[in-house]
Amino acid sequence: MKNTLSLKEVQKAILISQGIYSNNKMGKGKEATYKTIEAMNYVQIDSISVVERAHHHSIWNRTENYNSTHIEQLLEDKQIFEYWSHAASYLPMIDYRYSLPRKNAFAQGEQHWFSKDKASMSHVLERIKNDGPLQAKDFKDTRESKTGWWDWKPAKKALEQLFMEGELMVVKRQGFQKVYDLTNRVLPSHIDSSIPTDEEYYQHLIINYLQANAIGTPEQITYLLKGIKKPVQQHCKQMLEEGMLITVKVANLSYFALPTINDLLKKKLSRNKVKILSPFDNLLIQRKRTKALFNYDYQIECYVPAHKRKIGYFSLPLLWGSKFSGRMDAKMDRKLGILNILNLHLETEEMDEFIVDLKKTLDNFLLFNKGTNINIFKITSKDNMLSENKTREFTSVLTA
Repeated sequence: MKNTLSLKEVQKAILISQGIYSNNKMGKGKEATYKTIEAMNYVQIDSISVVERAHHHSIWNRTENYNSTHIEQLLEDKQIFEYWSHAASYLPMIDYRYSLPRKNAFAQGEQHWFSKDKASMSHVLERIKNDGPLQAKDFKDTRESKTGWWDWKPAKKALEQLFMEGELMVVKRQGFQKVYDLTNRVLPSHIDSSIPTDEEYYQHLIINYLQANAIGTPEQITYLLKGIKKPVQQHCKQMLEEGMLITVKVANLSYFALPTINDLLKKKLSRNKVKILSPFDNLLIQRKRTKALFNYDYQIECYVPAHKRKIGYFSLPLLWGSKFSGRMDAKMDRKLGILNILNLHLETEEMDEFIVDLKKTLDNFLLFNKGTNINIFKITSKDNMLSENKTREFTSVLTA
C-alpha cells in the first residue's frame, strides 16, 4: 500500500472520487441524478443565474442527460431534502438524521443569522399548520422601514429560523423561493430521525468526506462547521488506530484517507476532456485545498468590486484532464439564446489542443443553457502573448 502519493496520483484519486468524468456510470435520468447527489454527499444551491444555477451545473457535469426537473421530482418523491452543508444544499434523505445535531444546536440557542423572534415563529407555525405549505410572500410585512437586502421581514426571519431548527422543511421552490411545510408532514415515516451519537456523527462526516474527496484533513472535513474540528481530529486518530483510516503524504503534508484509496489509482481517468465547472462545484469549493493540490488559484469575482476584477464577474473554472487550464467569464442572454463569453482566459501552453477539446464541451454547455449561439468578446492568456491571429483562429473554432 502506497503511503506517499505524487500530486498527479492524488489529483487522479480526487477526480475519480468526485465522479467528474463519470457521466455514464450513474445511469440516466432522475435516478442517476439521485446517485450523483448521494455520491457527492451534497450539492450546493446558489441564486446566481448568469448561467444555469450551481446545483444544476454541478450535477450536469456528472450525469448523462441531466434535466433540471430531476431535482424537483426528487424533492417531491422525498429522496432528497434541502438543508445546510457548508452552505444551502440538497442532500440525500437517507442522511437526514445527520442534520439533527446542527438543528438541535440552533434550537438550543446557537445563533444563525439573527436573534429569535418567538412571537413571529409561533405565528408562522400556526399559519402553516392550518393553511398548509407557504412561502415568505404569503405573510404580511410588518416593518415600518427597510434598511437593506438582508433586512428580511419578521415572517421571513421566522421561517428561516424554524427551517434551521428543523421545525420546517422545504417541500419545493417556486421561482427559486422556498415553500415551507411542517417537518412531520414532509419527513417520510421510514426515515431514521434518531439523533446520532457524537461517534456516529463524526464517523459519518469523516467517511462521507473521504469517499467523495479521496483525502482530507480535519480542517477540510469540518469546512465551515462550527466547533467540531478538534473532536473530528481526535476521531480521525481513533479511526486510524482501528484501521478504518490511513494517512498519506502529499507534497510533505499528511492527509487522512480510506484504505481503499490505492484502488482508485488503478482506475482510468479521461485525459482529454474539458469540464466547464461551476464556481460552487464540490471539487473546488475549498479554494486553499484547490491551490495546494491542483496549483490552481481560483477566486470568484462576483463579490469583488468591478474595477478590481481580473477575469470577470462569474468566471467558470476550466478543467482539462487533471489540470485546471483556464477560466471563462460567461453570461447567458436568455432572450436571444446567446452564450456570451466575455473573457476566455487560457492558462496552458498547449492552447491549440485545449481549444479543440474545449469546443466539444462548449457546444454541450450551450445546449445545457438552452442557447443557440456563442459570442466571444475576448480571449486572453496568462503570459499575455496571444497574437491577434491566434485570437481570431480560436474564436473561429469555438463559434463554428
